[in-house]
Amino acid sequence: MLLTLACLGVTNAFAMLRLLPMGDRENGVEILVLRHRIGFVERRLNGQQVRFHASGRAFVASLLHGLAREVLRGMRPKRGGRPRTVYSIRVLVLRLARENPSRGYRRLHGELLVLGVKAAASTVWEILKEADVGPAPERALST
Repeated sequence: MLLTLACLGVTNAFAMLRLLPMGDRENGVEILVLRHRIGFVERRLNGQQVRFHASGRAFVASLLHGLAREVLRGMRPKRGGRPRTVYSIRVLVLRLARENPSRGYRRLHGELLVLGVKAAASTVWEILKEADVGPAPERALST
């Protein structure tokens, strides 16, 4: 294990020496090529993320250690998907569902539109589902 780590360190040191004379443009091109290669490998793994060994993670951590915090923040990947629904909209949907037990998610969505709140009908359905609020006929019978 120690010999493997030493060999990896020497190999990576030579790789870093190769990068020193490169300019920003060449570094940018190399980064794009490496990102493309990682994407190719992930596609070959059927969408699973590439897993790095502990020695690879340690090497990347040692490289990142010397960078400024602003640079590191810029390297952080963006959170995927849509942003979460605003908390006040969630509260309003649950209040409308509680006060109008005979109305389904589509009618609640219509009420939101009348109030000037922009949210998709599927968002209303998701909010009700996450809060364990049952369908309208079941709610109307329970009150």
